[in-house]
Amino acid sequence: MTVESKQENIKPVGEKNEIHKPPLTFQKVRTGLFIAAAGFVIFLVGARPALFGLDRSPVVGFIQIAVMLIGIAVICLGGYINVRSFWRGEPVSIAADIGMRLVATGYVIALFSGMADVFGIGSHPLPGVPYFGVWQARGMEIGLAVIAIGLILMMPFARPAPARPKRH
Repeated sequence: MTVESKQENIKPVGEKNEIHKPPLTFQKVRTGLFIAAAGFVIFLVGARPALFGLDRSPVVGFIQIAVMLIGIAVICLGGYINVRSFWRGEPVSIAADIGMRLVATGYVIALFSGMADVFGIGSHPLPGVPYFGVWQARGMEIGLAVIAIGLILMMPFARPAPARPKRH
């Protein structure tokens, strides 16, 4: 950039110096929504396989828990893509950065709660049959709540306009 082109961009005092955001690309929004919807279908296959004619067991076992967790991971990915597209290429705020980490932390909480028996910290540790109990469900609910809080923090909220001094 030359000195002349830099001077052309400078506006005199008193004129508004507006910042133009690039337009919201709905392709990224659609992609994020499609990924989140696919994750929800995957989650439903794990949570309620009878809806798809796949129920073979009276209890919620390891495979169902694993499929539910994979579905939650895909939902988190779709939500991240959606919310990140709302920033329109701008740098994210500190709250959005914290929100992204909360989404990841919430998923880890849900993962360790769901797989507690497999990891040996649940109420039905291996070599017994892993069983999705009440405490595991509560742990996953807490993890999902943390994920939801993280996605809300990632939203680009409107910033207040700078205050202008009053002229008399």
